[in-house]
Amino acid sequence: MLTHTSEKPHKCTLCYYTCIRRVDLNKHMLIHTDEKPFKCSRCNFAFTTRGQLKEHTLTHVDKKFYNCPLCNYVGTTNGGLKQHALTHTDEKPFQCFLCNYSCTRRGVLKRHMLTHTGEKPYKCSLCNYACTSSGDLKRHMFAHTGEKPYECSHCNYACIRSGDLNRHMFAHTGEKPYECSHCNYACIRSG
Repeated sequence: MLTHTSEKPHKCTLCYYTCIRRVDLNKHMLIHTDEKPFKCSRCNFAFTTRGQLKEHTLTHVDKKFYNCPLCNYVGTTNGGLKQHALTHTDEKPFQCFLCNYSCTRRGVLKRHMLTHTGEKPYKCSLCNYACTSSGDLKRHMFAHTGEKPYECSHCNYACIRSGDLNRHMFAHTGEKPYECSHCNYACIRSG
């Protein structure tokens, strides 16, 4: 009955990750080996988990499914909408036990923990670049290959981040989804 205790008997030998089930540890180990068995059938992207692949495949679809009832945010996953909802509150449920840093995502906290150790486990095989996340390394690799996997269907704009493409699309629609609650100002970026 490990699910009802705080015991996490399975420990990663390469980082601080611990978990209850061995299957979760096996899945976690893929981030250290950079093995990505789940490949997108429509582009060159590959992922460590089936869930990541499923979320990625939605980038090939024009429709967005999840609308925020408080603003103009539109997302492709329910999890993304739940994550977005935290931007409307000051809630940051994930807190570092070594400092007073807090954040809205477990993965962001795990990456933050690396700042305390100085560890940069993701290393470029072509230069001296090293970083704390596989996503940062993947984006860095585009500098070597020149690849820009996210392409606009209306013009020849291409970029390395899906969020950048989503913001670019506002240039075609004229939409400014982030509005000031005190005046008429509106823009395409939050914050």
